Amino acid sequence: MLASSLSFLHSCGFPSSASSSSSSSLSTLSQPNPKPFVVEAKVRTRREDRTARHTRIRKKVEGTPERPRLSVFRSNKHLSVQVIDDTSMHTLASVSTMQKTIAEEFNYSAGPTVEVAKRMGEIIAKSCLEKGITKVAFDRGGYPYHGRVQALAEAAREHGLDF
Repeated sequence: MLASSLSFLHSCGFPSSASSSSSSSLSTLSQPNPKPFVVEAKVRTRREDRTARHTRIRKKVEGTPERPRLSVFRSNKHLSVQVIDDTSMHTLASVSTMQKTIAEEFNYSAGPTVEVAKRMGEIIAKSCLEKGITKVAFDRGGYPYHGRVQALAEAAREHGLDF
């Protein structure tokens, strides 16, 4: 063997062919126990999980001029709904709890409740019907269809929008 390869084997802790005959050299070359191999799972946040779900939904749900997308965004303090035509990249109608008319109508301190979501569903349905929009594709934004999202969708359906 070449001297360079022998030095490499020696630095790695492998016995070279010249020193393999002596058992005393093995004890001097042995290294202490290596650290155990630990595999740690990557921690994903709830927001990352939601955006991943929203991306999967957006692959299937697309807003067209005939059937725009009703997109819901929910946070701890606010709720926002938009009707979007994805082909022309325009928002056709929108409602948010940050708008003064809705914020003044409901006096809530801990965030929008199911009742606020129902009222927002009514408002977005009336706004869409005024603009001639009757059919929409519902985009829950990666949130579970439960609570405020469900209340908003059902109120919009009751007031004339077809999902």
